[in-house]
Amino acid sequence: MRTTASEGMRRALELAAEAAAAGEVPVGAVVLDHAGRVVGEGRNTREESHDPTGHAEIVAMRRAAASVGSWNLETHTLVVTLEPCVMCAGAILQARLDRVVFGAWDDKAGAAGSMYDLLRDRRLPYRAEVIGGVEEQASTALLRDFFERRR
Repeated sequence: MRTTASEGMRRALELAAEAAAAGEVPVGAVVLDHAGRVVGEGRNTREESHDPTGHAEIVAMRRAAASVGSWNLETHTLVVTLEPCVMCAGAILQARLDRVVFGAWDDKAGAAGSMYDLLRDRRLPYRAEVIGGVEEQASTALLRDFFERRR
């Protein structure tokens, strides 16, 4: 079944809500193949896994790579509710993802256009197309509500 980036974002938002319910920062991600099929998905798992790399993007990319049988995710799109951080941007470039679609901007740690722009840095050998602000209000609301409840 073909999934558009908007539909992928809706699934990522569901995963982010699951993360929040588990006490994790509410971030969710899906990887779509060239035909728009979901080949990997994930949510933040740092607290429950005690793994500093347990970001939604990393989890989704690991599952996508296992699903397609290759680390190379060229022709794939990552859809995530929050702008990727430096670690995730590095992994995105290593996986050769063609496109990244995200919801909320991260002015404190974002590496896809706000704080840094690693994904489009011309000094690097590989770059990804970046589309930010998709379902931004819904993504931002999940994060804001989560952090307000924690205070």
